[in-house]
Amino acid sequence: MAIEVRPATVFDDVKTMVGPKRPDANVCWCLSYRIPSTLNRTLVGPERGRLVEKLVAEDPPPGVLAYDGDEVVGWAGVHPRADTTFDRNRKIPRVDDLDVWSLWCVRVRPGHRGRGIAHHLLAGAVDVARSHGAPAIEGYPVDNGGKRVDLTMAYVGTRALFEAAGFEKAADTTSVLNGFPRVLMRLALD
Repeated sequence: MAIEVRPATVFDDVKTMVGPKRPDANVCWCLSYRIPSTLNRTLVGPERGRLVEKLVAEDPPPGVLAYDGDEVVGWAGVHPRADTTFDRNRKIPRVDDLDVWSLWCVRVRPGHRGRGIAHHLLAGAVDVARSHGAPAIEGYPVDNGGKRVDLTMAYVGTRALFEAAGFEKAADTTSVLNGFPRVLMRLALD
């Protein structure tokens, strides 16, 4: 398996990873942390996909994609924190005034899990943030102590996943997901 991670510039591949099976469905599209909550609540059905298509055309795009050959197998949402809801989040604190990037979602397609693709996605997200001059990158995973995390809530990653990528705990948060506390993990890039 030779996994390659690239910036998410191909809309159809982003749609495969985070889009709905039915175009009129109101699925996340990985927008809940990327855009203001008022806008997120008002976008319905195909409007959500149209916004993502616009975001994919921007520089930087809204994330990275993992490929096994020509097949898209993973997604990670990553962007400057200033462009996300984390910039104003009361439960996940700012550590300092650095213009850090946030990594908020890691998804691996069913049938491809358990092969280390999440590790590749984190490395690819770090590379994209570094290439855009980010001084550091943060993630907000659950601190699950090795306990099982429900797959619908596993998108934030685990503390162990981020530690394996070289991130260190920078702060506690008051955010809880699936019964587990979330921690702010950070990796300096300079």
